[in-house]
Formats: sequence, structure tokens, C-alpha cells
Amino acid sequence: MSKIRITKQFSFETGHALYGHDGKCKNIHGHSYRLNVTLFGTPITDDSSPKFGMIMDFSDLKKIVKEAVVTPFDHATIFNKNTPHSKLAEDLKSNGHKVVLVNYQPTSEMLVIDFAEKIKKRLPANIHLHALKLRETASCYAEWYASDNE
Repeated sequence: MSKIRITKQFSFETGHALYGHDGKCKNIHGHSYRLNVTLFGTPITDDSSPKFGMIMDFSDLKKIVKEAVVTPFDHATIFNKNTPHSKLAEDLKSNGHKVVLVNYQPTSEMLVIDFAEKIKKRLPANIHLHALKLRETASCYAEWYASDNE
């Protein structure tokens, strides 16, 4: 049976600030992120399976990515918890704002690495994460490929 790639796109709104950055991104700002998730596998050949002919049902992939990425990050502000932004984060949280603290600079590059790990942990053993593309703006994105990280 042929190996196939399937892709589903997700979108979410997130704010962040890059502490120590030498440009405008040091300020709190937001993005309308678009995340493409590409899986690699062999379609199910058991014709008695309700998933016959699929690598994975897109609704199952949607559930995984929503739990791992979209729900936690949508309409949140992301800060590196190892910077003075942690004080601002606590102030925002205490006023009812959704804040995500991470162990890294919340750039698209680092977010896509984090998202890859979160998604891979939730996939069945026979399905492989092939690639992620995280579009921060219409003209800027970061990509993660499994083949680059083996």
C-alpha cells in the first residue's frame, strides 16, 4: 500500500512579546496564526473498519490538535517565564487574562518545535507527524519537518 500524507489547517489568535528583542516585537502584539499539520502513513486496508481508506480521520486529528495547541494558545498571551515578563504575566492572570508561560522565547520557530512535540505525543504509533507549518503573518512562517529532526 502506498504511503500518503494528509494535511489539516488550524487557526488561532495569540499575543506575545519577545523579551530582549531589538525590534518592534519586544512589544506585546498579536498574530492570526495558521497551523498546517501534515501526517504520514498508510491508509487502513481493513474494509470492516469505519476508518477504511484513511490514514486518520480528520476529525480525530482535529481533536488532537485542538487539545494540544488551539485550546491552550487561542486568545492567550505567551511569555517566556524566564524573563521579567513573568511579573506582567502574573498581573494579567490576576485580572482574568489567559496567559501561557513557556520555557523558551515565543517566536514562531520555537512555537512550531513545541507544537510538534505536543502533537507527536498524542498520535497513534502507526501515524507519523511529517511536518508543521506555522504561519505568523501572510508572508512569514516557520516549518518543522520530522526528517530534519531524526
